Amino acid sequence: MGAAVMITSGKGGTGKTSLTAGVASCLAALGRRVLCIDLDIGLRNLDLVLGLADQAVMDFSDVMAYRCSLGDAAVEQRSIKGLYLLTAPLTPDGLDLQRFREVVEEAKERFDYVFMDSPAGLDGGFQLAMAAADRAIVVSAVDPAALRDAQRAVAELQHLSQLHLVMNRVQPKLIRKLHTSIDNAMDAAGLPLLGVVPEDPAVTMAAASGVPLVLATYKGAAPAYLNISKRILGQRVPLLRIR
Repeated sequence: MGAAVMITSGKGGTGKTSLTAGVASCLAALGRRVLCIDLDIGLRNLDLVLGLADQAVMDFSDVMAYRCSLGDAAVEQRSIKGLYLLTAPLTPDGLDLQRFREVVEEAKERFDYVFMDSPAGLDGGFQLAMAAADRAIVVSAVDPAALRDAQRAVAELQHLSQLHLVMNRVQPKLIRKLHTSIDNAMDAAGLPLLGVVPEDPAVTMAAASGVPLVLATYKGAAPAYLNISKRILGQRVPLLRIR
């Protein structure tokens, strides 16, 4: 039985979708079967980041409504064996928490990890992901607004047995300017740190090209995603040093 992992932030602009795609890609490259579910209903873009925009036709609402099977709706990334996407619908019609849980439970029987990319805010897709999650990764930047919204998300997720923090889009100059640090950010969010990811223009470039980042470069955010994936697997890996 696999694990359902909710990726959330409480705030837009933290790079949550890129992190979801990056870590899921690395886990698949390490031999795990991973299903990514885009829960940003109406504003989906995980298909773009995974390079699956032309392949994702059926969405998770089609599976929930029994219009197709999970196997038919989930599409595989051609260049990364074991990495699949179940995309989001364009409208929120007919979404039921219990039925979504059933879909995720079925997915956990087929995949080692089910990554649920929840949208900004605490409604809609956030509620779906929270209803089905076994654990959660809260993504935040170091600025006070992002940390405050991360705290709001954490408050909603206290029932989960595993909660971790990823500091994303980290810029050393910004940290110094704000007179803060990763340790301060951890204290503010109140979570153990799973990883630190640097700001990396290659993330945007790879998404624009429809190529998963880990296939485009071995620098910047890519090794950070790999380190996080190894920690999820229980390996002892040092944090990426950001200069």
